Amino acid sequence: MSKQTRVSHPRYSLLPTEVEGFDSLAELALDMRWSWNHYADEVWRQLDPELWELTQNPWVVLQTVSRAQIERMSADPAFRKKVDALVQTRRQAAEAPAWFQQHTPNLH
Repeated sequence: MSKQTRVSHPRYSLLPTEVEGFDSLAELALDMRWSWNHYADEVWRQLDPELWELTQNPWVVLQTVSRAQIERMSADPAFRKKVDALVQTRRQAAEAPAWFQQHTPNLH
């Protein structure tokens, strides 16, 4: 999955941050757009279908799902490809000019 700075805050010390792909999942889970844009719902549903249906909260799923499940899913090339594509889309959207910047380029 993508190469980014590892999650190193003490709050995350109990999470499996050394598992390949965890950082990408954390990046998606902490993206607040999930509350209105459901583009990554399938990722969380694949990690833990019951918990996803119960909470609809990616961060809760990521904190609760077993390390073995994260490792198993991260080893699946189709899952990794989906996560990588979602992370790339998220980063592109974050870097793109917002509506205001696009429609009022002369205001500073």
